[in-house]
Amino acid sequence: MRIISPNLRTIITVVLYFIFTGYASSQKIYKSGNAESFFSAVSDSLKMEIDKTVSQVTGIKPERTRRLLVFNLDLRNKKLQRGHPSLPYANYAIQLMGKSSGAWETYFSGDTMVFIPETLNQFDALCFNNTAGVLFESKLLRQNLLDYIYEGGGFIGIHAAGATFCQYPVYDQFPEFGIMLGGYENGGHPWGPGDQISLKVDDPDNPVNRAFNKQNFIVKDEVFQFKDHYSNNRLRVLISIDTVRTDMAMKRRILPERRADGDIAISWIKPYGRGRVFYTSLGHNIDLNWNPTVLTHYLDGIQYAIGDLKAPDVATRKLTPAMRAQEKMGWRLGIEAYTFRDKTLLETIEMTNELGLAYFGGLNEQQWVSKEIHKRLDYNLTDEEILVVRNKLIENGIRMLTYYIFDIPGDEATCRKIFEFGRKLGIEVFISEPKIQDLDMIEKFCKEFNIKLAIHNHGLSLSPVYMHPEKIVELCKGRSSLIGAACDFGHWAKEGIDPLKAVKILKERVITIQMHDQSEITPNGRDVPWGTGQVQLAEIYKYLWSEKITPVMFGIEYSYNWGKSLPEIKQSIEFFNSQTLKLSK
Repeated sequence: MRIISPNLRTIITVVLYFIFTGYASSQKIYKSGNAESFFSAVSDSLKMEIDKTVSQVTGIKPERTRRLLVFNLDLRNKKLQRGHPSLPYANYAIQLMGKSSGAWETYFSGDTMVFIPETLNQFDALCFNNTAGVLFESKLLRQNLLDYIYEGGGFIGIHAAGATFCQYPVYDQFPEFGIMLGGYENGGHPWGPGDQISLKVDDPDNPVNRAFNKQNFIVKDEVFQFKDHYSNNRLRVLISIDTVRTDMAMKRRILPERRADGDIAISWIKPYGRGRVFYTSLGHNIDLNWNPTVLTHYLDGIQYAIGDLKAPDVATRKLTPAMRAQEKMGWRLGIEAYTFRDKTLLETIEMTNELGLAYFGGLNEQQWVSKEIHKRLDYNLTDEEILVVRNKLIENGIRMLTYYIFDIPGDEATCRKIFEFGRKLGIEVFISEPKIQDLDMIEKFCKEFNIKLAIHNHGLSLSPVYMHPEKIVELCKGRSSLIGAACDFGHWAKEGIDPLKAVKILKERVITIQMHDQSEITPNGRDVPWGTGQVQLAEIYKYLWSEKITPVMFGIEYSYNWGKSLPEIKQSIEFFNSQTLKLSK
């Protein structure tokens, strides 16, 4: 008797599900030139209206022509519905903007079989255009959708996408989708299609808000309000209801939570792991599809999600003058998990949020993932356990940028497991000290997964070669720019190596920095609050900024006064903030 593995059993279950529910047809994907049925309801006169508007809408020059999959499906109680009235108009406008700008080729589908990795990975972004209802129930397909975005795909949600995987009276039939999107529509429509609303521009300098020219925007549209999973600590609000200039009468049935805080967001962007999400509640009324302001907003949102438009997306609630300065510089300050080595991973993520930070560096040797998951943070975690970690990061508005693993072995099977694990967590950099003979194998995987390797210096006893910046430069000759150094200032200082001189030797091979200030540049040195010790931190910052060297993360790894170091950590953050405010001017 053959034992069927859990993964194979899941695949068989999914196949049977599609067979018996009628969705087992071969994937139906239509390129825009053969997709007339997706916008055939648009009259010739209105196509001309949209053509005219799109001709006036321009975006940034793309790095290359991307591939965008626009998905249309409205399924209620497993019965196919006619779909939202504005759907064909948005389909037509989206494909026309892609063609006109050269930014993307548009493909259309309403076939749920596209939600397998082999298909999704052919596209740079996925757009849910006015989808609604419970599109599919397969756990495997749902996981595929989340993984596609978290691992670097883009996601665009237009209007009713916020009511997707919702079906009255249960609004969150796929909670993780709402977490990814930024919320579920669960408060109805306070304003109808004919009601005028005033939208305020919450983030006037954000390039995705270019269309509004920093001015309020008056529009008639039926928009949603959000409650569950919505929080401006998890997403970057772009535009929202101006509650002063919009009718907020009691008859509007505004959610108590939203009436209390006045936070009725209409459009937002957010990172989801390495992926990017753009959602707008606009789009109920068909005439918005030939409104130049709205189409410009759509274009910029799509180009953000698809990867061409770089836009700051730290959560709104985390924004301070210093955070805005760091966004401008492209610098990201985060906590290294070793700082709180006595805490669980989930507790450390919470503490990172409490410190007002948006970034984090994981560690394979931390005590446990959580009090419930008594495992290390490594590739032995199940998909369900990885999802727990991802949801905790999202809940706290945190991205895990780096992951420390002392050794990445050279055998191909284990190396692939480690990189697959890194991709599932949205990691950009592995910090490690692999054997020199294993670098060729690791570099191959760095290129395949687009994850960097930052070689760590751990003191002469553990890192007799990697301790020396000159040796790392020599080892990196002829190698991809994905290979470089994780600069541990503390270990350098203890070995008498000046971190400023070391950084100048490494130059563009600086990938990430584990920040320390030391009481002295000797083996007897210990961590002190940044700016109070012997490491020339201010000069290092000046050098990096002047040379346009942008580390993936400046990591806070405070290694003294364990369990009582929060005051020193806060003082270090204040120093970094003050320096970046000066440099960014």
